[in-house]
Amino acid sequence: MAYLLDANVFIQAKNQHYGLDFCPAFWDWLIAQNAAGNVFSVEKVGGEIQAGADELAAWAAQRGDAFFLKPSNATPPALASVSRWATTRGYEPAAMNTFLQAADYYLVAQAVAHQHTVVTHEIAAESTKRIKIPNACKGLGVQVMTPFAMLRHERARFVLGTPPP
Repeated sequence: MAYLLDANVFIQAKNQHYGLDFCPAFWDWLIAQNAAGNVFSVEKVGGEIQAGADELAAWAAQRGDAFFLKPSNATPPALASVSRWATTRGYEPAAMNTFLQAADYYLVAQAVAHQHTVVTHEIAAESTKRIKIPNACKGLGVQVMTPFAMLRHERARFVLGTPPP
């Protein structure tokens, strides 16, 4: 199973759970899983992260296209499917416009195109004011889970080692 990570996974990890300064094992795990073909994100998410101009932006810039995937030949039809879904579900025009211009749209389309699982902290909501990733995934038959569920499913282990001198 391959995973596509939402921007909030990286941002919340850096700011809360797995800071780059105190939990390098999380970031090393992401890099190793990417090299194994299991963990990715999309170019648009990489752009959102790099706009932050911080240590996370530098980390993302080092990952490049191998981690933050560019659209493939299968992406345009998937984008059309996601767009069709988003515009026929009764969402407010502002919600549709925001979604169709954001990285979330490309993330879900990449998952549709390649049968990936989307990983996000977002929670589904029954509001017509914002299209949430879990709602789009459910509507399009894409599996979605939290980062913690992904880590448990993959049996990730971050074992405390000897601190560097």
